[in-house]
Formats: sequence, structure tokens, C-alpha cells
Amino acid sequence: MSIQRLLPLLLLAASSAFAQLDLRESIRAKAEQLYPDLEPVYRDFHLHPELSGKEERTSERLAEQLEKVGLQVTRRVGGFGVVALLKNGQGPTVLVRSDMDALPVIEQTGAPYASTTKTNDAKGNLVGVMHACGHDMHMTVLVGVAATLMDLKDKWKGTLVMIGQPAEEKVQGAEAMLKDGLFRRFPKPDFCLALHCSADLPSGSIGITEGYALANVDSVDIVIKGVGGHGAWPHRTKDPVVLAAQTVIALQTIVSRETDPTQPAVVTVGSIHGGTKYNIIPDEVRLQLTLRSYSDEVRSHTIEAIKRITHGLADAAGIPPEKYPTVTVSDESSPATYNDPALSHRLAEVFKTTLGADHFASTKPIMGAEDFGLLGRTEDKIPLCIFWLGTVDPLKFKESQAMKTPLPALHSSQYLPDRELSFKTGVRAMSAAVLELFSGKR
Repeated sequence: MSIQRLLPLLLLAASSAFAQLDLRESIRAKAEQLYPDLEPVYRDFHLHPELSGKEERTSERLAEQLEKVGLQVTRRVGGFGVVALLKNGQGPTVLVRSDMDALPVIEQTGAPYASTTKTNDAKGNLVGVMHACGHDMHMTVLVGVAATLMDLKDKWKGTLVMIGQPAEEKVQGAEAMLKDGLFRRFPKPDFCLALHCSADLPSGSIGITEGYALANVDSVDIVIKGVGGHGAWPHRTKDPVVLAAQTVIALQTIVSRETDPTQPAVVTVGSIHGGTKYNIIPDEVRLQLTLRSYSDEVRSHTIEAIKRITHGLADAAGIPPEKYPTVTVSDESSPATYNDPALSHRLAEVFKTTLGADHFASTKPIMGAEDFGLLGRTEDKIPLCIFWLGTVDPLKFKESQAMKTPLPALHSSQYLPDRELSFKTGVRAMSAAVLELFSGKR
């Protein structure tokens, strides 16, 4: 190719590179500019946490902030869900999700803005409430991304859909919003994005897991029935305590002997309750389980195996069929979250360019659960990606690595994000990701 033909191509490439550099700098500058104004918003979210399904104040506060930026907001979608739109010409539709609910945890961080909120839970128990999973940071970043994309409207074309989702901690909010018309009443997205705070990565960094990122989760209740009586005459009873003990052990064989060793699965009995006194054999014992897996096949087999094993043990103990154990899968259940590999790889390159390769990590799948994955399981099969936002103070992270001491985990009473760097990194990363998808490239 002659120099005359090559020169325009080189100039075009150089111009594009300078434009991308300018855009990255604009995003960085905007994150810096926004922090002083949005730091009080973060503190307000943190100070006033609300449990799943009760996010009335939180959702209103988030809606007000998104309206203040200039988005068109609809409230009470699927409960206290918030949907905000920013239409900016012809182009792709990108959805960005933040969750809003907090946990029944008494905060022990010692922060000057620590939550002192107490409320009654669904069972009427008085509990402390805390943003121990970083949803306060998620919401604040969402507002920051909205403000950034509004400020850069001349750099993109398309439709931005931002949602504040309720009841994530009970894995119920995504389904509720879908049933209330999230993809019918509002523009249907071409891509769905979310971020989640990580207690295992230093602030300033981002992590992505390609493929299965978070697990199927099923909460299961088992009621083991027997025939109660006096502890001194066990031969006149059908002891559900002994049967429950046998059941706990037998359930472990589902993973060790019935599941393909290359397919991850967890069967955990987290609660067992039965009886009232030393010398009374009760009529029933109740167990609560959490099940985790990635594949739909392992998920369904595990549930069916629990039913088969519990019924088989009851039969062996001489329990009549009408008193066989009941196995109930609660509505606190959700399928695995699968990060579209092509989308995840595309965003990984964006994050490396935006933050630097040394601030990016390829992370492993975890057995934690999220209902964000439901947005990719409709008939539209929309590609989605949830990525990890590092929130640990870098110095504390290095100390932890050197001393091999654990850091406060998500859901811990001592978990507290490194506010400023986490916020700025979240805004930069998510804004860059959305702009990449608005670019129209495939």
C-alpha cells in the first residue's frame, strides 16, 4: 500500500485513539467531580437501611436522585422497584441494575455513619438492619453513572434503562419486576449489566467471571414426622430426632455419591429444631437447608434426591406413608447467574484499558447467589454480565495478604467499603462499560 493511501488510515486510527483517551479522561474527571456531592447520599443510604420488600424510603431517595440527574423515573415496579430512562436517539438499549435492600445485621463497624436502625422482620422479631452487602454503594454508583452519561450525551446514542431492584437478599425482586412488566412496559434491553461489591478485592480494581459466576440457590424446609412419647419408652414411639440425624448424614451422599464430581454442588443443613424437654420424644423435627449448584440438571436432581432419601429413611423406620417427611422449596430460590462469555470478555478489555491491566482480575465462580441472572433467562435470552467492584482499602488488603488474616466478609457486621476509591472506580468502570455497548460494535 502506498504512503498516500496509508496516511489517511493512520490519521484515522490516531484520531480514534485520542478520542478514546479523551473519553476515558472525561469519565475519570466526572467521577472525581461527583464524589463530594454523592458521598452524603451514600451516607444517607447507609444510615437508613431497609429490609427486603420494605425499601420504601430507600427507593424514593434513589428515585429522587435519578430524577435530579434528569432521568424519567417510574416508581413501585414489582414492589418498591425503580425504573429510570434516558433516551438519547437511535441505538442499543442497555440496562444497569442496582439492588437496594439491606440485611438483618447489627452493625459493628464503628463508622461515624453506622446504622442504628432496628425494625421487626417478617416473623415479628426485632432486628438490627445494616447494609452489610454493599447495596448502598451500588445505588450511589448507579446515580454517579447516570450523571456521567447525562453529561456525556454527545458521545453516545441509545436508551439507558437504570433500575433499583428490591428484595435481592431474598432473591425475589428481579422476578417481581419482570412479572410487573419490566421488559414489556419499558424498553427491552440488548444488554443487562450490574456490579457487586467484593470483600476480596482491593478498591480501585474490578473482577469478572466468564460463564457461571454465581450459583443456583434453593432454600428447602423439611418436616420429619414421627410418633412422640416418653423418653423412657422409646420402643413405643417413632423417634423423629433419630430419623432427622440419619437424614442429615444421608443427605451428604447426594454430593459425594450421586453428583458428577466435575459438577459443583453444596447441600448444607443450616438449622435443625425439635423437642421441648430432656425426656420427651417429639412428634416432629424441622430442618432448613440451602442448596447450591450451577447447572439446572444438578439443581433438579438434588431436590428430587432429597425427597427420595427422606421418604426412604422414613419408610425404613416404619413411618406410614401419610406421615412421610414433607420437603418444600421456598420462594427464596433463584437460578444461577451466567455471565455471557463474549460480553464478559468485551468488558474485561474495556476495564483493562480504563483502569489499567494491573487493576483487573479474572475471578473464580462462587457459590453465593443473585437473582440478577433471571434477567437473562427470559425467552429473549438477553446477554448479561455482573462484575465485582473491589471495596477493600488497598493497605488493609496488602496487610491481610501478608499476614494471612481474614478480611470482614460480605454479610459481616464489620464489612464497610472503602468509600471514595470504590465509588470512583465503580462509576468509571460502569460508565465505560455502558459507553462501549452504546458504541454499536459487535
